[in-house]
Amino acid sequence: MGDLRSLGQLTLSRLRVMLREPEIIFWVFAFPLLLAIGLGVAFSDPMPDTPRVAIESGSGGERFIDALRADPEIEIRILGVEEASDALRRGEVSLVIAGDETTLQFRYDPTRAEARTARLAAERSIQREAGGPAPVTIRPQEVEQLGHRYIDWLIPGIIGFNLMSTGLWGIGFYITQSRQNRQLKRLIATPMPRGHFLLAQILARFVFLIGEIPLLILAAWLLFDVPMAGGIVSLAVVVLIGAASFCGLGLLASSRTRTTEGASGIINAIVMPMVVLCGVFFSTARFPDAMQPLIRILPLTPLNDALRAVYNDGLAFTAVAGELALLATWGIVAFVLALRWFRWQ
Repeated sequence: MGDLRSLGQLTLSRLRVMLREPEIIFWVFAFPLLLAIGLGVAFSDPMPDTPRVAIESGSGGERFIDALRADPEIEIRILGVEEASDALRRGEVSLVIAGDETTLQFRYDPTRAEARTARLAAERSIQREAGGPAPVTIRPQEVEQLGHRYIDWLIPGIIGFNLMSTGLWGIGFYITQSRQNRQLKRLIATPMPRGHFLLAQILARFVFLIGEIPLLILAAWLLFDVPMAGGIVSLAVVVLIGAASFCGLGLLASSRTRTTEGASGIINAIVMPMVVLCGVFFSTARFPDAMQPLIRILPLTPLNDALRAVYNDGLAFTAVAGELALLATWGIVAFVLALRWFRWQ
């Protein structure tokens, strides 16, 4: 009985400690509920799950536009030749229809399930409208050229996700753990300004980038034959600004957290919504229009957009100045707030 009583007292003691930490309460109860509500709102509209089909303006596919729009399994858009190609590469559409009225060309990425679904649905609707078993010749063209596959689109998103997660976890968790272990308390007596301490965390993170990002790029090239269309300098500028931005958020997230459990809750509350919303694994175009303003201002969205513009499209960093300015704003504001609110113990 004594052992059971001590076990019960230890359990109650741990529960009291957890209940005194508002961050833990948020992580256990509020955050899963908020995330479920957010995903429910994002995917409540069936349209984002419907494969999008682009018909090139002026092509023979426009002859069948009414039949294609009547098919509930696909959503139709009319785009220019370059717009359609870019949309296919970015994952905003699953299939591009080109060609003339007698011979249509279907361009799609066969590695994507929604692209195969879109191809079958579009072919069925076109042949039914044409009135025969196969009165229209359809030539499938699997998109295999480098830079136009889903994996090519995915790699910059993985780099952006890595910059976000390591900036938040690598800095935020370390500072909280040091505070919990009273290592930061020992620095109070030193003449070191808190600004120098915080800035040192960012500079140390930059050193790790020297090996981290080239390793990802090399692995993508060797394993998946993913090319980098842009210049090294432009990519470095985007990576440094993105890393600094999320380092600032990591400093802010850990500026007052007392336990690693609380830090985990706060960091996950920042990371998880952006992983879902900001175009890491699938295009932000899948979400309803009402959510787009929110998605566009989250820091991971401009980072992923800038990375893809440089990595996939070969643009210079000056072409994504707007995205970089938004990232820099996030980083500067977060660092200033962290500098003001940071405490050693």
